[in-house]
Amino acid sequence: MNDSATLLPEEDARSQILALCAPLPTEWLLLDDALGCVLAEDVMAQRTLPPWDNSAMDGYAVRSADLAGPLPVRLNVGETIYAGAVGHQALVSGVCARIMTGAPLPAGADAVVMRERTRPVVQSGADQVDVLEAVAPGQFVRPRGEDAREGQLLLARCTPLGIPELGLLWAQGRQAVPVSRAPRVAILSTGDELCHADEPPNGRIVDTNAPSLALAVRRAGGIPTRLGIARDTRDAVLAALSRLDGFDVVLTSAGVSVGERDYVKEVLAELGVEQHFWRVAIKPGKPLVVGRRGATLFFGLPGNPTSSLVTFELFVRPALRKLLGHAQVGPGRVAGRLEGKLSKPSGLAHFVRVTAAWREGSLWARPLATQTSGALRSAAAATHLLHFPREASSLTAGDAVELLPLSWVA
Repeated sequence: MNDSATLLPEEDARSQILALCAPLPTEWLLLDDALGCVLAEDVMAQRTLPPWDNSAMDGYAVRSADLAGPLPVRLNVGETIYAGAVGHQALVSGVCARIMTGAPLPAGADAVVMRERTRPVVQSGADQVDVLEAVAPGQFVRPRGEDAREGQLLLARCTPLGIPELGLLWAQGRQAVPVSRAPRVAILSTGDELCHADEPPNGRIVDTNAPSLALAVRRAGGIPTRLGIARDTRDAVLAALSRLDGFDVVLTSAGVSVGERDYVKEVLAELGVEQHFWRVAIKPGKPLVVGRRGATLFFGLPGNPTSSLVTFELFVRPALRKLLGHAQVGPGRVAGRLEGKLSKPSGLAHFVRVTAAWREGSLWARPLATQTSGALRSAAAATHLLHFPREASSLTAGDAVELLPLSWVA
């Protein structure tokens, strides 16, 4: 069991986890509450938008053919059309319409001349303008149906709902949208050495894993519930893990290694959780256990704070994103270059905390001095994780590297 060759590679572990996940049932949310959610169904356009050709500029609606001769061209101004109004006079040769941004083009117009490219004619009793620049058909015109056409696909299933997407839905007159239900996630810390932040330490340390994981769950789109701290006894862990009905995902922190008081794996088995794997060929985060009972997915995360956050990033967050219906579940990866050098024994993939910044056209990654699993300060300073492949033993300055942007960065 100490041979790293027997450990599950990171990519295989994530593939197994994602195979256990499927988007959760659909619920309808008001658009105001749907930011960050994922569409559970295709949404078809109910309205053509814009509903008419309209002006992209303040200026003059013209027949572009009227401007084919030598410039400037003098045109009569037939009417003024404001946004929210409709023109009533079709353009004929030699006539234009003063128009404001967003106003519908009058019949006969096929282009708009910017006001800055015209010169008013000062002449008593006539409303005329000299056009100083020719325009092509369609210039400075927002065509009918540019945003959407009735009956066509507006947003596809699995589309994440950001602000522009919600704007499209509001423009269609929609008030609610079908999305995959947010995962309900239970979080349990274990360990006699832990206390809550408002308790006297008395030789213990404050549990940071549960509140940190709760924030990570919320940022990923889930609904966290903290179950507190279970002491290092079989009965305490069993009591805590026996009240998990209604949760989609359960996260435990610590108690999954080979210590005398590491009871999590044993208790999960007793509760009927089928273990799919234990231990992954990575550092930090090797002692990860993953199982399932019914539709509930269980993650036994390591107890060291940074190991807990890294394994969440690599394995839990992708699972939550799949439950939410995302098509791209991550973790995302970008190309970079190494500043400095790194070395390690082959066998485990290392996920090195780095700060990355653009310089000379490349994203340069500088490893942080502290890489121990219990240090949160380096997690706070990191912008990316650098993937140091398991088969590699050294990386030198300037080497191309794979970087994973961190979701926990503020």
